[in-house]
Amino acid sequence: MNEAGNKKAVIFDCDGVMFDSRRANINFYNHLLEHFGLPAMKEDDISYVHMHTADSSIRQIFRGTPFLQEALRYRFQVDYMPFIKDMVMEPGLKELLLHLMPHHRLAVATNRSNTIGAVLEASNLKGFFEKVVSALDVVHPKPHPECLFKVLDFFDLPPEKALYVGDSEIDQVSARAAGVPFVSYKNRLLDADYHVNHLLEILDITGNIPRISQHEPVLTG
Repeated sequence: MNEAGNKKAVIFDCDGVMFDSRRANINFYNHLLEHFGLPAMKEDDISYVHMHTADSSIRQIFRGTPFLQEALRYRFQVDYMPFIKDMVMEPGLKELLLHLMPHHRLAVATNRSNTIGAVLEASNLKGFFEKVVSALDVVHPKPHPECLFKVLDFFDLPPEKALYVGDSEIDQVSARAAGVPFVSYKNRLLDADYHVNHLLEILDITGNIPRISQHEPVLTG
């Protein structure tokens, strides 16, 4: 087996893990609502759009309005680049990826759709990941495990040779359904194999890299 075949995989969610994208999501979806003369999102809808696909999010925030179909079309016309500036990269992400890259295969599995490529490109992260699976690449987005199965198939790895790093119940359900060990980032309410508060703590979990973090990850399963 070649060197790549001996590597394990670390798979990342995007929103809430690689980036604090709450402000970007709020601004983007409020822009859509404003375009159709509708009021801004309330808190329940803000929580919803942070975890779900753009298609599902638009159906949620435009429910009961006559603009749903127009909004579904319009979102593809919106230039997302102005909203990327509102995304804040999580501390330690690039350092983590630099440490993991020689030893692990890296991927992204996200419910983002046509925006993930621009996000990775603008953040100079595209070269770190061998595989990126978005909502446009699957029939069933998260919480269905299809996105994780696609990554495992691409790497030709069994579930136990991967980790999925997420921050929401949707990520937890997807990881459990795929049989992939789950790392919960900044959310101790989730049922996870590990809980971490800083991305660099993942280096402790992967095991073959000397620990450089200041905090021990919490093994919960």
